[in-house]
Amino acid sequence: MARQLDEQIAGRFPVGRRLRVLDVGMGQGTQALRLARAGHQVTGLEQDATMVAAARAALAAEPEGIRERVRIIEGDGRDTGVHFLPGSFDVVLCHGVLMYVEEPDALLAGVARMLAHGGLLSLLVRNADALAMRPGLYGDWGGALAAFDTVAYRNRLGLDVRADRLETLTATLAGIGAPLHTWYGVRVFTDTAADDAEPPADLETLLAVEERAGRTDPYRRVAALLHLCGVRD
Repeated sequence: MARQLDEQIAGRFPVGRRLRVLDVGMGQGTQALRLARAGHQVTGLEQDATMVAAARAALAAEPEGIRERVRIIEGDGRDTGVHFLPGSFDVVLCHGVLMYVEEPDALLAGVARMLAHGGLLSLLVRNADALAMRPGLYGDWGGALAAFDTVAYRNRLGLDVRADRLETLTATLAGIGAPLHTWYGVRVFTDTAADDAEPPADLETLLAVEERAGRTDPYRRVAALLHLCGVRD
C-alpha cells in the first residue's frame, strides 16, 4: 500500500514539494514516520493512549530533523474540526479507521474538509464485498455463507467491526467533495497469512504479485482491503 500512496503523491504534487500531511488514526505512526523521512510535515491524530505512547517512542528514536517534522495529537478522528482549520493539509490519511466507526459519513466529511483544493484523501477500508473470502479459504463454510449478507465481521483482534462497500464509498466521496480518483486492492492473496509469519524467501516476487493483483480486475475486487484515493475538488 505504501507504493500505491507514493505513486498517487508523485502523480499529484511537484517533485520535492514538502507536503502537509494529516494521518487520522495514526496507530504506531508507521506511515507518519515514513512520510516524515521523505521530507513531509506530518501531523498524527490518535485517540488510543497506548498507540500514542508507541508512536511517541518510535518518533523519539528518529534523528532530530525528522522529529521536528512530526506532531502527535491525542484525539478522536471525528473531531478534526476542533484541532485544525479547513484546507490545512495537502494529504489526509485515514487508514484502518472506518471499520471502528459505526456511522462513517460524518468522519469522512470532516477529514475531507481538512484538504486544500486538489488535496489527496487516502482511505484504507475492509472490503465488504469480499467478506466471505477469508472464512471460505479457511473452509469455514457456515461463516462464508453468513458473510454474503452482512457488513459486520470479527477482526483478528477479536473485535466486532464493520466493512465498507466500494459502491457506497464512491457515492460518499462524491458527496463530500473528494470524488474517487483511483482505487486498489490490498491483500488479495495474503489475507490468511499470520501476522507474525516469517517473510518467504521469494518476498519480492510475492510483493510483485500482490501489487499487480491490487491493480487488476477481477482480482482487486476480492481483496481483503480496499485502498481508495479521492481528490478534493
